Amino acid sequence: MMLSSKPLHLGTLFDDLVERGSTTAIRLSRPLDAAPEAGLELDVVGAAGLVRRFAGWFARAGVRPGDRVAIVKRNHWDYVLLACAAARLGAVPASLSGHLAPETLDTLLRRLGPALLVTDADLLRAAYAAGRDLGGRASRTLVVDGGVEGTLSPADVRGGTAPPPRRPHLDAPLAVMHTSGTTGTPKLVVHTTRTLMRRLAGFEAHRWPVLGSRRDDTVATSISFAHGRALAWTAAVLWLRPAAVSLITDPDWDEAGPALHRHRPTTLEAQPATLARWQRRLNREAAAFERVRLFVSTFDAVHPSTVRAFLNASGRRAPVWMQGWGQSETGPLTFRFFTRRSLSGSQDVDPTTRDLGRPVPGRTRLRAVDPRTLRPLPPGETGLLYCRTEALCTGYVGEEGRWRGKLLGQWWNTGDLGSIDRSGAVRLVDREVDSLAEGGCLEIEDVVDERLPQVLECVVLGVPDGPPVPVVVVEGAPLDPGVWKEAVADLPAMAEPVVMGWDDLPRTGTGKVRRGTLREHLGLPRTAAGTGRWT
Repeated sequence: MMLSSKPLHLGTLFDDLVERGSTTAIRLSRPLDAAPEAGLELDVVGAAGLVRRFAGWFARAGVRPGDRVAIVKRNHWDYVLLACAAARLGAVPASLSGHLAPETLDTLLRRLGPALLVTDADLLRAAYAAGRDLGGRASRTLVVDGGVEGTLSPADVRGGTAPPPRRPHLDAPLAVMHTSGTTGTPKLVVHTTRTLMRRLAGFEAHRWPVLGSRRDDTVATSISFAHGRALAWTAAVLWLRPAAVSLITDPDWDEAGPALHRHRPTTLEAQPATLARWQRRLNREAAAFERVRLFVSTFDAVHPSTVRAFLNASGRRAPVWMQGWGQSETGPLTFRFFTRRSLSGSQDVDPTTRDLGRPVPGRTRLRAVDPRTLRPLPPGETGLLYCRTEALCTGYVGEEGRWRGKLLGQWWNTGDLGSIDRSGAVRLVDREVDSLAEGGCLEIEDVVDERLPQVLECVVLGVPDGPPVPVVVVEGAPLDPGVWKEAVADLPAMAEPVVMGWDDLPRTGTGKVRRGTLREHLGLPRTAAGTGRWT
């Protein structure tokens, strides 16, 4: 049989990798929840065997082609293996983050109507204690670590034989993932084989200069494996057959630190919130990052100081940082490279990392439009950013009207405010829903981070009828009011800062601050100057 040059099928991804002769070592920061006996290291053959095992479980649990299989559990890479197993049966996996609140999970499961819910005992019991019976939203519930009355355990479905794989039509639903939900209930995004595997994973599974994984690379990632990025990342990176991949499930240094030191990466992708936490370790733990030639950040905005600190921690002569901007609905839209030289000076009020670079050549088009008239704006003027891409998702489960309302012909409303200069470079200002009457909250946050190193996190919340409210997390000594006032003197007027602990900030599974929830916690209005119409 002729082998494809790109990963095409989610359900047989690991079988296809075996056929290609992949020898990549798969290293885990802790054992898989769904197969703890597999230990801390797998090979591709072993991973393919696990996918077939899980497919057998699902078949024995009654899953049929076209069914939805909801996966919601503690963060781990077995999200990907379980999704592949569901896809192998012709079912549609829907990955939901275990970080979501029980009431949010209940809403999403109601929209999905899954034939099977795959979860763990702690999450199921916590939801029940909060008054939500998540198992009641599915025909059957499989608890990967067992022990919950009225549900299936692995022992109940063990021995099921995986039927021959079924491959869906290129444009049929392949997988469902959700948006971050920073401003409310996440949307359930539907991708197909064409959009997810051919457009997203297929594009990345090319040995591009700098970006493409090399045969001697150790490629590490620490992300939410419930996110659609985990499926595309796994397919693309393993297709290029690096020496090893290192999968870190928890950003806490007690787990992440040993994994990074044990398997020192040459390329590293992590969520910006994770990198911000690790940044404070660099003085003592720089050896963990000394081999990194390529850093990758996605999911959220990243501060210039974070980029600079990690580039300087690398022992390589010329390490590179790739910043990507995109959405669950679209995949990557723009990218930009940073080097030590490009970030050598203070950013002051010129937030370099807000310059998102240019659209992916030949794959993405962008334009800024007037939020009121939706007419294109001249270069350099700030407006709503629309994109045009063949990787666009095909809908929102249970909210088709909401999805169609974000389309303008073939152009998709990202919900972000920004400008595009004459060269095509994109500069991000804010999410429209979070926008301020004066300035941009992201720019202010960058400047605070640059000028006050003791501030671990700064979140600026707009208020419709008053000055924006800064919420800060401080390391070490309390925030000095005089130092704060001096640092923000030339910025738009703000209210007195609210100081909170790192763990007190409500976050999504990808580490983004849930600004809407934070507003409620502080008793602020639900919206800023933006309308929130396009969230």
